Amino acid sequence: VGQSAIAIGNPYGEAGSMSLGIISGKDRSFSDNRSSQLGSHFTSADILQTEVPINPGNSGGPLHNLSGQVIGINRAIATENGAGSGVGYAIPSNAVAEIVPVLIRDGHFTYPYFGMSSAPEITLQVARLLGLQQTDGVYVASVVAGGPAAQAGLRGDSATSNDTQLHSDADLIIAVDGQTVHTFGDLISYIDYHKHPGDAVRLTVLRHSERVDLTITLGARPEN
Repeated sequence: VGQSAIAIGNPYGEAGSMSLGIISGKDRSFSDNRSSQLGSHFTSADILQTEVPINPGNSGGPLHNLSGQVIGINRAIATENGAGSGVGYAIPSNAVAEIVPVLIRDGHFTYPYFGMSSAPEITLQVARLLGLQQTDGVYVASVVAGGPAAQAGLRGDSATSNDTQLHSDADLIIAVDGQTVHTFGDLISYIDYHKHPGDAVRLTVLRHSERVDLTITLGARPEN
């Protein structure tokens, strides 16, 4: 964070244009365009946040450091007015190095799949309401029936479509394969870039203040 960054692309058709800024955040999560079986969107993790202007025509171009090394691929900008002023996002080069060789070899990349969705990051107020002892971790909002998470016994919140309140009966994921998990982005980043469909991972969850270990065999992310 704070490192200078340069975006090169074709904003508004102006070929080979260069824009300068800094990396303003790391390990961000970004919603994918594709929906999951739970109706929510799949999540991309480990995303770089940058103040470099990302205009239409910049997406797909490289994000460099001042040494000319590619540190990311420009992806999108979050803006209220549709212009290039806002929060820019780039796919990190580590993800590109993992995914692109598979795309070249096989023509497609299959992401591992949990079959669960997470509630937003836990605030102190929500932690108190749920009786949680900590705000770090991934609160399981729901699990896909028959999916990898459900088969492993992971528990989601019992709220119904008519009940918008969170309940205290869901699992709070606090570690994966022994590594502490602070946010949903931590979990997805580890799974997407270090694991493959068919791999087993060990989740440590808090269930009514009791630590429980669950082994989940990852599936393949559904195509539709």
